[in-house]
Amino acid sequence: MASQLQLLDTVIFDVVRESETKIEAILDSDVMYFYGEIRIEINQFFRNFIEKLALREDKKDKLAICISTPGGSVEVVEKMVEVVRHHYNEVNFIVPDMAMSAGTIFCMSGDKIYMDYSSSLGPIDPQVPDRENKYLVPALGYLDKINDIILKSRNGTITPVEFALIEKQDLAMLRLYEQAKELSIALLKKWLVQYKFKDWETHRTTNPGRKVTEEEKKARAEEIAMILSDNNYWHSHSRMIGMNKLKELRLDIDDLSKNKDLHLAVRRYCDTLSDYLKRHGAPSFLHSRHIDN
Repeated sequence: MASQLQLLDTVIFDVVRESETKIEAILDSDVMYFYGEIRIEINQFFRNFIEKLALREDKKDKLAICISTPGGSVEVVEKMVEVVRHHYNEVNFIVPDMAMSAGTIFCMSGDKIYMDYSSSLGPIDPQVPDRENKYLVPALGYLDKINDIILKSRNGTITPVEFALIEKQDLAMLRLYEQAKELSIALLKKWLVQYKFKDWETHRTTNPGRKVTEEEKKARAEEIAMILSDNNYWHSHSRMIGMNKLKELRLDIDDLSKNKDLHLAVRRYCDTLSDYLKRHGAPSFLHSRHIDN
């Protein structure tokens, strides 16, 4: 039985390596796979992984990150971006399934974002530790509810139960949640202008052909950041925002389905790995055919 499982794993990773090689050739890029929550515990592992990938003699100037994540810590995302940008001039993200919350913010640091009709990003609702520091919880939900109770207090409509709830709140934790929200918006605005909009030189719809100014790039980035961080707009922390909706927000997305070979290779690479990891119950995983895992 053990030998059969070993044979199965060999077949699986043969498919993975073959697919990864094809993605590398099509994109002329190093390729890696990121799976799992974005937590402080992965910082050192991620840094070491990127260093190994980048110190190869045949390293490319570009890195494509295939990502599948429910989200996590925006502070960790900031450090991960610093690490990859130290080693690679161009970083692109491929989202075969979903990259939610902090995963969305990570993708916004890319020069390009590749998706297909079934892929999803999410609202940039940062996940922060709860009061016992055991679980990650969405910050905006807490802030929205607190603001709702504060508004009721101003209007004289607060109930005794709501008053008791507000009394129990840890003000330091609430400030932490506010700071996480502010950091998420600030990073998204900075990275969109610095990377995603770097080649946006002329207008295509409004005043076609007119040169795009730096202030217009900043205004567009702020518009996107504010919408993605608006819980009242999305109504759910787990809302899955598809490629077409993102395009309606005037965010350029590269459609994987326009390149059939790339699309098939990405599906084979990512689906095979994610199925393998789910079967083994792995909480997180980094993969590259150039690094022993």
